[in-house]
Amino acid sequence: MLARWPLPKPPEDADKEVRGHVLVVAGSDEMPGAALLAAVAALRAGAGKLTIAAPAAIAQGLAFAIPESRVIGLPQARSGGLLVRGTESLAATAHLVSALVVGPGMQQERAVVGFVRALMPLFGHATVVLDALAMSLVRTGAVDQPAVLTPHAGEMAYLSGSTKEAVCEDPVGAAREAATRWNACVALKGGSTIIASPDGGLWQFDGGSAGLATSGSGDTLAGLMGGLAARGLPPLAACAWGVVAHASAGAALSRSHGPLGYLARELAGELPARLHALGKRRAAN
Repeated sequence: MLARWPLPKPPEDADKEVRGHVLVVAGSDEMPGAALLAAVAALRAGAGKLTIAAPAAIAQGLAFAIPESRVIGLPQARSGGLLVRGTESLAATAHLVSALVVGPGMQQERAVVGFVRALMPLFGHATVVLDALAMSLVRTGAVDQPAVLTPHAGEMAYLSGSTKEAVCEDPVGAAREAATRWNACVALKGGSTIIASPDGGLWQFDGGSAGLATSGSGDTLAGLMGGLAARGLPPLAACAWGVVAHASAGAALSRSHGPLGYLARELAGELPARLHALGKRRAAN
């Protein structure tokens, strides 16, 4: 499958603009690390430029933690939730962004959905990766631009109005129905990850491992997909490459650390080598 979509390879003399610009909108007062994990993964995926938009309370800390990024502080309500007017500060750079990652670590669902609903039209030209609470946008209707959603079984149950038990009993059916209803590529995460496209395409990936089920792993996966999309992969390809490379990074850490106990923050460091190796293998085949 991956051989159909070779990773974009920029010319040796290409500058960072050629590899795309990814915007990560993420984090909250209680979970600033989610923004960091997603943002670093986007760069490790090979994106050329990175901007982070995060609640003002955590923006400066993220700027120090990721000096490679531009960081924009977003206005917050007294409750800590994002204010819709914060989207105005992103409008000026919207035309520069080729991929958007929204949701890791964000809190207060109602505020998040209102913010994302106002944000999406600014990035109609970009591939959007919706994660965590940002996925709640689809509860109000289908997405009308290229998008990837990354629910686990519990999130899928909530978004679809089903039960977790029903999703686990028929993950293929749940993913297929969601992709069609939401007009988006869906990666239903689990021991086996089901990838579904809006046109009915279905794939199952069984190469994950128990160690990947750790705090922050999903944030890393969302950022990875966004970075691959920024490089030029279409949504389905970015989704598929992200799932496989994420698992490959986990497998590498399992060999060096053991099957359990490695950290999500360690996954990103494995990604460049894993992507390079996967690319060479697919080219050879």
